[in-house]
Amino acid sequence: MIRLPGKSARTGPRRCRRGIHSLRAKLTIVNVCLLALGIVAATAVSLMGMRHYLLERVDAELLMSRNALGRSGFTQKEIDSLSAIGALREQFVPDASGAGSLPRSSTVLVALDADHRPIAFAQVPPTGRQLELADAVDDPEALAASGEADDVSFGSDPYRVVGTTLADGSMVLMATDTGAVHSGMKKALKLDLALGTILLTFLAVATMLGTRHRLRPLEDMVETASAIAEGDLTRRVPAGHDPVTEIEQLRVALNSMLHQVESAFETRENSAAQLRRFVADASHELRTPLSAIRGYLQLYDKGMLREPAERTRALARMTAEADRMGRLVEELLTLARLDQHPQLRLCAVDLSRLVRDAADDLRAQQPHRPVAVRAEGAMVVQGDESGLRQVVGNLLANIRAHTPADAPVRVELAREENGDGPAGRQVRLRVADEGPGMDREDADRIFDRFFRASSGASSGAHGAQPVGSGLGMAIVQAVVASHGGAVTVQTAPGEGLAVTVALPAAARTLTP
Repeated sequence: MIRLPGKSARTGPRRCRRGIHSLRAKLTIVNVCLLALGIVAATAVSLMGMRHYLLERVDAELLMSRNALGRSGFTQKEIDSLSAIGALREQFVPDASGAGSLPRSSTVLVALDADHRPIAFAQVPPTGRQLELADAVDDPEALAASGEADDVSFGSDPYRVVGTTLADGSMVLMATDTGAVHSGMKKALKLDLALGTILLTFLAVATMLGTRHRLRPLEDMVETASAIAEGDLTRRVPAGHDPVTEIEQLRVALNSMLHQVESAFETRENSAAQLRRFVADASHELRTPLSAIRGYLQLYDKGMLREPAERTRALARMTAEADRMGRLVEELLTLARLDQHPQLRLCAVDLSRLVRDAADDLRAQQPHRPVAVRAEGAMVVQGDESGLRQVVGNLLANIRAHTPADAPVRVELAREENGDGPAGRQVRLRVADEGPGMDREDADRIFDRFFRASSGASSGAHGAQPVGSGLGMAIVQAVVASHGGAVTVQTAPGEGLAVTVALPAAARTLTP
Protein backbone atom coordinates (compact mmCIF):
# COMPACT_ATOMS: atom_id res chain seq x y z
CA MET A 1 0.00 0.00 0.00
CA ILE A 2 1.43 3.37 -1.01
CA ARG A 3 1.10 6.09 1.61
CA LEU A 4 1.99 9.73 1.37
CA PRO A 5 4.74 10.89 3.71
CA GLY A 6 3.57 12.69 6.84
CA LYS A 7 0.10 11.11 6.72
CA SER A 8 -1.34 8.50 9.07
CA ALA A 9 -4.22 6.20 8.29
CA ARG A 10 -7.26 6.43 10.52
CA THR A 11 -9.07 3.46 11.98
CA GLY A 12 -11.88 3.65 9.45
CA PRO A 13 -13.09 5.56 6.39
CA ARG A 14 -14.54 8.97 6.95
CA ARG A 15 -18.29 9.10 6.38
CA CYS A 16 -19.86 12.13 4.79
CA ARG A 17 -21.61 14.43 7.26
CA ARG A 18 -25.38 14.49 7.29
CA GLY A 19 -27.50 17.49 8.28
CA ILE A 20 -29.80 20.15 7.01
CA HIS A 21 -27.11 21.33 4.60
CA SER A 22 -26.48 17.90 3.07
CA LEU A 23 -27.51 17.17 -0.49
CA ARG A 24 -29.85 14.43 0.69
CA ALA A 25 -31.69 16.78 3.07
CA LYS A 26 -31.90 19.52 0.45
CA LEU A 27 -33.35 17.15 -2.15
CA THR A 28 -35.88 15.91 0.38
CA ILE A 29 -36.88 19.45 1.39
CA VAL A 30 -37.25 20.54 -2.23
CA ASN A 31 -39.41 17.52 -3.12
CA VAL A 32 -41.58 17.93 -0.02
CA CYS A 33 -42.02 21.67 -0.64
CA LEU A 34 -42.97 21.10 -4.28
CA LEU A 35 -45.50 18.43 -3.33
CA ALA A 36 -46.86 20.67 -0.55
CA LEU A 37 -47.37 23.50 -3.03
CA GLY A 38 -49.09 21.08 -5.39
CA ILE A 39 -51.37 19.79 -2.63
CA VAL A 40 -52.25 23.34 -1.51
CA ALA A 41 -53.01 24.40 -5.08
CA ALA A 42 -55.09 21.29 -5.77
CA THR A 43 -56.98 21.68 -2.47
CA ALA A 44 -57.70 25.35 -3.15
CA VAL A 45 -58.97 24.63 -6.65
CA SER A 46 -61.11 21.70 -5.50
CA LEU A 47 -62.64 23.68 -2.60
CA MET A 48 -63.37 26.63 -4.84
CA GLY A 49 -65.01 24.36 -7.37
CA MET A 50 -66.99 22.60 -4.66
CA ARG A 51 -68.19 25.89 -3.17
CA HIS A 52 -69.14 27.24 -6.58
CA TYR A 53 -71.12 24.09 -7.42
CA LEU A 54 -73.03 23.89 -4.11
CA LEU A 55 -73.80 27.60 -3.96
CA GLU A 56 -74.95 27.48 -7.57
CA ARG A 57 -77.52 24.83 -6.61
CA VAL A 58 -78.73 26.93 -3.66
CA ASP A 59 -78.95 30.00 -5.89
CA ALA A 60 -80.89 28.07 -8.51
CA GLU A 61 -83.54 27.03 -5.96
CA LEU A 62 -83.80 30.57 -4.57
CA LEU A 63 -84.05 32.11 -8.03
CA MET A 64 -86.70 29.57 -9.04
CA SER A 65 -88.85 30.49 -6.02
CA ARG A 66 -88.23 34.19 -6.60
CA ASN A 67 -89.24 33.99 -10.25
CA ALA A 68 -92.33 31.97 -9.47
CA LEU A 69 -93.42 34.46 -6.85
CA GLY A 70 -92.65 37.42 -9.10
CA ARG A 71 -94.50 36.03 -12.11
CA SER A 72 -97.62 35.21 -10.06
CA GLY A 73 -98.57 38.91 -9.85
CA PHE A 74 -99.93 38.48 -6.31
CA THR A 75 -100.35 41.39 -3.98
CA GLN A 76 -99.95 41.22 -0.26
CA LYS A 77 -103.72 41.12 0.29
CA GLU A 78 -104.21 38.39 -2.30
CA ILE A 79 -101.63 36.27 -0.62
CA ASP A 80 -103.43 36.77 2.71
CA SER A 81 -106.75 35.62 1.23
CA LEU A 82 -105.36 32.52 -0.47
CA SER A 83 -106.73 29.27 0.76
CA ALA A 84 -103.35 27.65 0.38
CA ILE A 85 -101.82 29.70 3.16
CA GLY A 86 -101.14 26.49 5.09
CA ALA A 87 -98.76 25.30 2.42
CA LEU A 88 -97.09 28.68 2.30
CA ARG A 89 -96.68 28.67 6.05
CA GLU A 90 -95.01 25.25 6.00
CA GLN A 91 -92.59 26.21 3.21
CA PHE A 92 -91.53 29.77 3.80
CA VAL A 93 -92.01 30.89 7.43
CA PRO A 94 -89.67 29.11 9.88
CA ASP A 95 -89.12 29.45 13.59
CA ALA A 96 -92.45 31.03 14.50
CA SER A 97 -93.55 30.68 18.11
CA GLY A 98 -97.15 30.27 19.23
CA ALA A 99 -100.20 29.07 17.38
CA GLY A 100 -99.74 31.31 14.39
CA SER A 101 -96.07 30.45 13.64
CA LEU A 102 -94.70 28.18 10.93
CA PRO A 103 -92.21 25.27 11.48
CA ARG A 104 -88.46 25.96 11.29
CA SER A 105 -86.85 25.54 7.87
CA SER A 106 -83.47 26.31 6.21
CA THR A 107 -85.22 29.05 4.21
CA VAL A 108 -86.23 32.38 5.77
CA LEU A 109 -88.81 34.60 4.03
CA VAL A 110 -89.72 38.13 5.10
CA ALA A 111 -92.08 40.71 3.51
CA LEU A 112 -91.21 44.40 3.43
CA ASP A 113 -93.48 47.39 2.85
CA ALA A 114 -92.62 50.36 0.68
CA ASP A 115 -90.49 51.82 3.49
CA HIS A 116 -88.49 48.57 3.80
CA ARG A 117 -90.05 47.71 7.15
CA PRO A 118 -90.89 44.05 7.92
CA ILE A 119 -94.60 43.30 7.83
CA ALA A 120 -96.75 40.23 8.36
CA PHE A 121 -96.76 37.75 5.54
CA ALA A 122 -99.67 35.35 5.04
CA GLN A 123 -101.16 36.82 8.20
CA VAL A 124 -98.14 35.72 10.21
CA PRO A 125 -96.20 38.47 11.98
CA PRO A 126 -92.41 38.58 11.37
CA THR A 127 -90.27 36.50 13.66
CA GLY A 128 -86.87 37.34 15.12
CA ARG A 129 -84.97 35.59 12.31
CA GLN A 130 -87.06 37.42 9.72
CA LEU A 131 -86.29 40.72 11.43
CA GLU A 132 -82.57 39.81 11.42
CA LEU A 133 -82.80 39.08 7.69
CA ALA A 134 -84.46 42.44 7.03
CA ASP A 135 -81.75 44.21 9.00
CA ALA A 136 -78.94 42.28 7.25
CA VAL A 137 -79.96 43.48 3.76
CA ASP A 138 -78.84 47.08 3.29
CA ASP A 139 -80.57 47.84 -0.03
CA PRO A 140 -83.52 45.53 -0.75
CA GLU A 141 -84.49 47.45 -3.90
CA ALA A 142 -81.07 47.00 -5.50
CA LEU A 143 -81.10 43.29 -4.55
CA ALA A 144 -84.55 42.81 -6.10
CA ALA A 145 -83.55 44.76 -9.23
CA SER A 146 -80.32 42.77 -9.74
CA GLY A 147 -82.09 39.45 -9.92
CA GLU A 148 -79.05 37.69 -8.38
CA ALA A 149 -78.31 36.07 -5.03
CA ASP A 150 -76.06 37.70 -2.46
CA ASP A 151 -74.24 36.61 0.72
CA VAL A 152 -75.50 37.77 4.09
CA SER A 153 -74.89 36.69 7.67
CA PHE A 154 -77.28 36.94 10.60
CA GLY A 155 -77.70 34.91 13.69
CA SER A 156 -74.00 33.83 13.27
CA ASP A 157 -75.02 31.76 10.21
CA PRO A 158 -74.22 32.38 6.52
CA TYR A 159 -77.12 32.75 4.05
CA ARG A 160 -77.77 33.35 0.39
CA VAL A 161 -80.54 35.88 -0.17
CA VAL A 162 -82.66 37.01 -3.15
CA GLY A 163 -85.40 39.61 -3.40
CA THR A 164 -88.50 40.20 -5.53
CA THR A 165 -91.15 42.90 -5.86
CA LEU A 166 -94.87 42.05 -5.65
CA ALA A 167 -97.62 43.66 -7.74
CA ASP A 168 -98.56 46.16 -5.02
CA GLY A 169 -94.94 47.41 -4.63
CA SER A 170 -94.09 45.47 -1.51
CA MET A 171 -91.00 43.28 -1.51
CA VAL A 172 -90.24 39.79 -0.33
CA LEU A 173 -86.75 38.62 0.74
CA MET A 174 -85.93 34.91 0.66
CA ALA A 175 -82.72 33.51 2.25
CA THR A 176 -81.38 29.96 2.44
CA ASP A 177 -78.93 28.77 5.09
CA THR A 178 -75.56 27.80 3.57
CA GLY A 179 -74.03 26.48 6.79
CA ALA A 180 -74.17 22.93 5.47
CA VAL A 181 -72.13 24.02 2.45
CA HIS A 182 -69.43 25.60 4.60
CA SER A 183 -69.44 22.66 6.99
CA GLY A 184 -68.93 20.28 4.06
CA MET A 185 -66.07 22.43 2.78
CA LYS A 186 -64.39 22.36 6.22
CA LYS A 187 -64.65 18.58 6.32
CA ALA A 188 -63.21 18.34 2.80
CA LEU A 189 -60.38 20.67 3.82
CA LYS A 190 -59.55 18.53 6.85
CA LEU A 191 -59.61 15.40 4.71
CA ASP A 192 -57.33 17.00 2.13
CA LEU A 193 -54.92 18.16 4.83
CA ALA A 194 -54.82 14.68 6.37
CA LEU A 195 -54.20 13.00 3.02
CA GLY A 196 -51.65 15.67 2.10
CA THR A 197 -49.77 15.13 5.36
CA ILE A 198 -49.67 11.39 4.71
CA LEU A 199 -48.45 11.95 1.17
CA LEU A 200 -45.78 14.41 2.32
CA THR A 201 -44.56 11.99 4.98
CA PHE A 202 -44.45 9.13 2.48
CA LEU A 203 -42.62 11.31 -0.06
CA ALA A 204 -40.08 12.45 2.55
CA VAL A 205 -39.32 8.85 3.56
CA ALA A 206 -39.19 7.66 -0.06
CA THR A 207 -36.92 10.55 -1.04
CA MET A 208 -34.55 9.89 1.87
CA LEU A 209 -34.32 6.19 0.99
CA GLY A 210 -34.01 6.88 -2.74
CA THR A 211 -31.33 9.55 -2.35
CA ARG A 212 -29.46 7.31 0.07
CA HIS A 213 -29.26 4.65 -2.64
CA ARG A 214 -28.57 7.05 -5.50
CA LEU A 215 -26.02 9.13 -3.61
CA ARG A 216 -24.12 6.13 -2.27
CA PRO A 217 -21.52 6.47 -5.11
CA LEU A 218 -20.89 10.06 -4.02
CA GLU A 219 -20.33 8.88 -0.46
CA ASP A 220 -17.90 6.28 -1.83
CA MET A 221 -16.08 9.09 -3.64
CA VAL A 222 -15.86 11.07 -0.39
CA GLU A 223 -14.48 8.03 1.44
CA THR A 224 -11.99 7.36 -1.36
CA ALA A 225 -10.85 10.98 -1.46
CA SER A 226 -10.43 10.94 2.33
CA ALA A 227 -8.39 7.73 2.13
CA ILE A 228 -6.24 9.26 -0.64
CA ALA A 229 -5.70 12.38 1.49
CA GLU A 230 -4.64 10.15 4.39
CA GLY A 231 -2.02 8.47 2.19
CA ASP A 232 -3.64 5.38 0.65
CA LEU A 233 -3.03 6.03 -3.05
CA THR A 234 -4.27 2.57 -4.04
CA ARG A 235 -7.92 3.30 -3.16
CA ARG A 236 -10.40 3.56 -6.01
CA VAL A 237 -14.11 4.37 -6.22
CA PRO A 238 -16.04 1.09 -6.53
CA ALA A 239 -18.66 0.62 -9.24
CA GLY A 240 -22.30 0.77 -8.23
CA HIS A 241 -24.90 -1.94 -8.85
CA ASP A 242 -27.29 0.45 -10.62
CA PRO A 243 -25.09 3.35 -11.70
CA VAL A 244 -26.48 6.66 -12.89
CA THR A 245 -24.87 7.80 -16.13
CA GLU A 246 -23.52 11.10 -14.79
CA ILE A 247 -22.26 9.56 -11.54
CA GLU A 248 -20.68 6.67 -13.43
CA GLN A 249 -18.88 9.14 -15.70
CA LEU A 250 -17.66 11.00 -12.63
CA ARG A 251 -16.48 7.73 -11.07
CA VAL A 252 -14.53 6.74 -14.18
CA ALA A 253 -12.97 10.21 -14.45
CA LEU A 254 -12.05 10.24 -10.75
CA ASN A 255 -10.48 6.77 -10.92
CA SER A 256 -8.50 7.82 -13.99
CA MET A 257 -7.27 10.91 -12.17
CA LEU A 258 -6.34 8.83 -9.11
CA HIS A 259 -4.45 6.41 -11.34
CA GLN A 260 -2.50 9.31 -12.81
CA VAL A 261 -1.80 10.68 -9.33
CA GLU A 262 -0.57 7.29 -8.12
CA SER A 263 1.59 6.84 -11.22
CA ALA A 264 3.06 10.32 -10.82
CA PHE A 265 3.78 9.69 -7.15
CA GLU A 266 5.39 6.33 -7.90
CA THR A 267 7.47 7.96 -10.64
CA ARG A 268 8.58 10.68 -8.26
CA GLU A 269 9.46 8.16 -5.56
CA ASN A 270 11.34 5.99 -8.04
CA SER A 271 13.20 9.01 -9.39
CA ALA A 272 14.11 10.12 -5.88
CA ALA A 273 15.27 6.60 -5.00
CA GLN A 274 17.29 6.36 -8.20
CA LEU A 275 18.84 9.75 -7.51
CA ARG A 276 19.81 8.72 -3.99
CA ARG A 277 21.23 5.44 -5.26
CA PHE A 278 23.03 7.27 -8.09
CA VAL A 279 24.65 9.73 -5.68
CA ALA A 280 25.66 6.92 -3.33
CA ASP A 281 27.08 4.80 -6.14
CA ALA A 282 28.92 7.75 -7.70
CA SER A 283 30.40 8.65 -4.32
CA HIS A 284 31.49 5.06 -3.82
CA GLU A 285 33.02 4.79 -7.29
CA LEU A 286 34.91 8.07 -6.90
CA ARG A 287 36.00 7.29 -3.36
CA THR A 288 37.86 4.11 -4.39
CA PRO A 289 40.41 5.72 -6.77
CA LEU A 290 40.74 8.75 -4.51
CA SER A 291 41.53 6.51 -1.55
CA ALA A 292 44.16 4.65 -3.59
CA ILE A 293 45.82 7.88 -4.76
CA ARG A 294 45.73 9.34 -1.25
CA GLY A 295 47.31 6.17 0.14
CA TYR A 296 50.22 6.19 -2.31
CA LEU A 297 50.78 9.90 -1.66
CA GLN A 298 50.94 9.27 2.06
CA LEU A 299 53.46 6.49 1.53
CA TYR A 300 55.59 8.84 -0.58
CA ASP A 301 55.27 11.67 1.89
CA LYS A 302 56.46 9.46 4.77
CA GLY A 303 59.43 8.28 2.75
CA MET A 304 58.32 4.68 2.64
CA LEU A 305 58.86 4.42 -1.16
CA ARG A 306 62.62 4.26 -1.08
CA GLU A 307 63.32 2.03 -4.04
CA PRO A 308 62.95 3.45 -7.57
CA ALA A 309 60.90 0.39 -8.56
CA GLU A 310 58.44 1.05 -5.71
CA ARG A 311 58.09 4.72 -6.69
CA THR A 312 57.58 3.73 -10.35
CA ARG A 313 54.92 1.19 -9.36
CA ALA A 314 53.16 3.72 -7.10
CA LEU A 315 53.20 6.34 -9.85
CA ALA A 316 51.75 3.83 -12.31
CA ARG A 317 49.00 2.88 -9.86
CA MET A 318 48.10 6.53 -9.19
CA THR A 319 48.03 7.18 -12.92
CA ALA A 320 45.75 4.17 -13.48
CA GLU A 321 43.38 5.28 -10.68
CA ALA A 322 43.36 8.83 -12.03
CA ASP A 323 42.52 7.49 -15.48
CA ARG A 324 39.76 5.37 -13.98
CA MET A 325 38.38 8.38 -12.15
CA GLY A 326 38.61 10.46 -15.34
CA ARG A 327 36.71 7.84 -17.33
CA LEU A 328 34.05 7.74 -14.64
CA VAL A 329 33.65 11.51 -14.69
CA GLU A 330 33.47 11.48 -18.49
CA GLU A 331 30.75 8.83 -18.39
CA LEU A 332 28.80 10.79 -15.80
CA LEU A 333 29.07 13.92 -17.95
CA THR A 334 27.91 11.92 -20.98
CA LEU A 335 24.84 10.68 -19.11
CA ALA A 336 24.12 14.17 -17.80
CA ARG A 337 24.23 15.61 -21.31
CA LEU A 338 21.98 12.82 -22.62
CA ASP A 339 19.48 13.46 -19.81
CA GLN A 340 19.21 17.04 -21.02
CA HIS A 341 18.26 15.84 -24.54
CA PRO A 342 20.94 17.77 -26.40
CA GLN A 343 20.74 18.63 -30.08
CA LEU A 344 22.53 15.82 -31.89
CA ARG A 345 24.84 16.47 -34.80
CA LEU A 346 23.10 14.14 -37.18
CA CYS A 347 24.66 12.77 -40.32
CA ALA A 348 24.54 9.60 -42.39
CA VAL A 349 26.48 6.94 -40.45
CA ASP A 350 27.36 3.50 -41.78
CA LEU A 351 26.92 1.10 -38.86
CA SER A 352 28.74 -1.65 -40.78
CA ARG A 353 31.96 0.32 -40.60
CA LEU A 354 31.56 1.02 -36.89
CA VAL A 355 30.84 -2.64 -36.18
CA ARG A 356 33.90 -3.87 -38.11
CA ASP A 357 36.15 -1.33 -36.38
CA ALA A 358 34.90 -2.34 -32.93
CA ALA A 359 35.30 -6.06 -33.78
CA ASP A 360 38.88 -5.45 -34.90
CA ASP A 361 39.60 -3.68 -31.60
CA LEU A 362 38.19 -6.64 -29.66
CA ARG A 363 40.31 -9.11 -31.63
CA ALA A 364 43.42 -7.02 -30.93
CA GLN A 365 42.68 -6.92 -27.19
CA GLN A 366 41.69 -10.60 -26.90
CA PRO A 367 43.29 -12.54 -29.76
CA HIS A 368 41.98 -15.91 -28.52
CA ARG A 369 38.31 -14.86 -28.51
CA PRO A 370 36.28 -16.00 -31.57
CA VAL A 371 34.53 -12.95 -33.05
CA ALA A 372 32.05 -13.43 -35.93
CA VAL A 373 30.72 -10.37 -37.77
CA ARG A 374 27.77 -10.50 -40.15
CA ALA A 375 27.14 -7.15 -41.84
CA GLU A 376 26.37 -7.32 -45.53
CA GLY A 377 26.62 -4.02 -47.38
CA ALA A 378 26.17 -0.57 -45.96
CA MET A 379 23.69 -0.13 -43.08
CA VAL A 380 23.10 3.61 -42.94
CA VAL A 381 21.32 5.42 -40.11
CA GLN A 382 20.87 9.10 -39.44
CA GLY A 383 22.67 9.80 -36.18
CA ASP A 384 25.63 11.10 -34.23
CA GLU A 385 28.69 9.06 -35.20
CA SER A 386 30.57 9.49 -31.91
CA GLY A 387 27.51 8.42 -29.90
CA LEU A 388 26.83 5.36 -32.09
CA ARG A 389 30.50 4.39 -31.96
CA GLN A 390 30.28 4.57 -28.17
CA VAL A 391 27.22 2.29 -28.24
CA VAL A 392 29.00 -0.42 -30.21
CA GLY A 393 32.18 -0.02 -28.16
CA ASN A 394 30.33 -0.29 -24.84
CA LEU A 395 28.49 -3.45 -25.94
CA LEU A 396 31.74 -5.19 -26.87
CA ALA A 397 33.53 -3.80 -23.79
CA ASN A 398 30.78 -5.28 -21.64
CA ILE A 399 31.45 -8.69 -23.19
CA ARG A 400 35.20 -8.29 -22.78
CA ALA A 401 34.85 -7.45 -19.09
CA HIS A 402 32.18 -9.95 -18.02
CA THR A 403 32.74 -13.12 -20.07
CA PRO A 404 35.65 -15.58 -20.31
CA ALA A 405 38.36 -14.59 -22.80
CA ASP A 406 37.59 -17.58 -25.06
CA ALA A 407 33.79 -17.15 -25.15
CA PRO A 408 32.60 -16.70 -28.77
CA VAL A 409 30.95 -13.42 -29.84
CA ARG A 410 28.55 -12.86 -32.73
CA VAL A 411 27.83 -9.41 -34.12
CA GLU A 412 24.95 -9.22 -36.64
CA LEU A 413 23.66 -6.22 -38.55
CA ALA A 414 20.51 -6.40 -40.68
CA ARG A 415 17.88 -4.15 -42.24
CA GLU A 416 14.17 -4.81 -41.50
CA GLU A 417 10.92 -3.49 -42.92
CA ASN A 418 8.24 -2.98 -40.25
CA GLY A 419 5.77 -0.94 -42.28
CA ASP A 420 5.09 1.07 -45.39
CA GLY A 421 7.29 4.03 -46.24
CA PRO A 422 10.61 5.18 -44.85
CA ALA A 423 9.28 5.35 -41.27
CA GLY A 424 8.96 1.57 -41.16
CA ARG A 425 12.61 0.82 -42.05
CA GLN A 426 14.97 -0.16 -39.25
CA VAL A 427 18.55 -1.28 -38.83
CA ARG A 428 19.01 -3.92 -36.14
CA LEU A 429 22.33 -4.52 -34.41
CA ARG A 430 22.57 -7.73 -32.39
CA VAL A 431 25.55 -8.46 -30.19
CA ALA A 432 25.49 -11.93 -28.59
CA ASP A 433 28.00 -13.89 -26.55
CA GLU A 434 28.16 -17.45 -25.19
CA GLY A 435 29.14 -16.42 -21.69
CA PRO A 436 27.55 -17.38 -18.36
CA GLY A 437 24.47 -15.20 -18.95
CA MET A 438 22.40 -13.46 -16.29
CA ASP A 439 19.40 -14.26 -14.16
CA ARG A 440 16.11 -12.39 -14.60
CA GLU A 441 16.61 -10.03 -11.64
CA ASP A 442 19.98 -8.84 -12.92
CA ALA A 443 18.72 -8.61 -16.52
CA ASP A 444 15.89 -6.30 -15.42
CA ARG A 445 18.44 -3.89 -13.93
CA ILE A 446 21.12 -4.11 -16.60
CA PHE A 447 20.43 -0.54 -17.80
CA ASP A 448 20.48 0.95 -14.28
CA ARG A 449 23.33 3.31 -13.58
CA PHE A 450 26.21 1.87 -11.55
CA PHE A 451 24.64 -1.57 -11.75
CA ARG A 452 27.01 -4.50 -11.87
CA ALA A 453 25.78 -8.07 -11.77
CA SER A 454 26.54 -10.20 -8.77
CA SER A 455 29.46 -12.59 -8.79
CA GLY A 456 28.94 -15.64 -10.93
CA ALA A 457 26.30 -15.17 -13.56
CA SER A 458 27.73 -12.28 -15.44
CA SER A 459 31.21 -12.09 -14.00
CA GLY A 460 34.41 -13.13 -15.57
CA ALA A 461 35.66 -16.66 -15.55
CA HIS A 462 36.15 -18.54 -12.32
CA GLY A 463 33.79 -16.25 -10.41
CA ALA A 464 35.93 -13.15 -10.67
CA GLN A 465 34.36 -9.96 -9.44
CA PRO A 466 32.84 -7.76 -12.14
CA VAL A 467 34.85 -4.78 -13.27
CA GLY A 468 33.88 -1.38 -14.70
CA SER A 469 31.80 1.48 -13.36
CA GLY A 470 28.40 0.06 -14.27
CA LEU A 471 27.55 2.99 -16.58
CA GLY A 472 28.26 1.40 -19.97
CA MET A 473 24.82 -0.14 -20.57
CA ALA A 474 23.10 2.97 -19.17
CA ILE A 475 24.95 5.06 -21.77
CA VAL A 476 23.95 2.57 -24.49
CA GLN A 477 20.27 2.93 -23.61
CA ALA A 478 20.45 6.74 -23.35
CA VAL A 479 22.23 7.15 -26.71
CA VAL A 480 19.86 4.76 -28.50
CA ALA A 481 16.82 6.52 -26.99
CA SER A 482 18.18 9.91 -28.11
CA HIS A 483 18.29 8.52 -31.69
CA GLY A 484 14.66 7.36 -31.52
CA GLY A 485 15.60 3.69 -31.21
CA ALA A 486 15.16 0.92 -28.67
CA VAL A 487 17.43 -1.62 -27.00
CA THR A 488 16.38 -5.02 -25.62
CA VAL A 489 18.14 -7.84 -23.80
CA GLN A 490 17.72 -11.62 -24.01
CA THR A 491 19.58 -13.76 -21.49
CA ALA A 492 19.34 -16.67 -19.10
CA PRO A 493 21.85 -18.34 -16.76
CA GLY A 494 24.23 -20.45 -18.84
CA GLU A 495 22.81 -19.26 -22.18
CA GLY A 496 24.84 -16.10 -22.74
CA LEU A 497 23.65 -12.54 -23.30
CA ALA A 498 22.19 -11.03 -26.49
CA VAL A 499 21.63 -7.27 -26.80
CA THR A 500 19.55 -5.99 -29.76
CA VAL A 501 19.62 -2.32 -30.81
CA ALA A 502 17.00 -1.07 -33.27
CA LEU A 503 17.60 2.27 -34.99
CA PRO A 504 15.59 4.06 -37.70
CA ALA A 505 17.25 3.63 -41.11
CA ALA A 506 18.33 6.68 -43.10
CA ALA A 507 16.46 7.64 -46.25
CA ARG A 508 19.60 7.25 -48.41
CA THR A 509 22.41 4.72 -48.46
CA LEU A 510 26.15 4.98 -48.76
CA THR A 511 28.37 3.18 -51.17
CA PRO A 512 30.59 0.77 -49.26
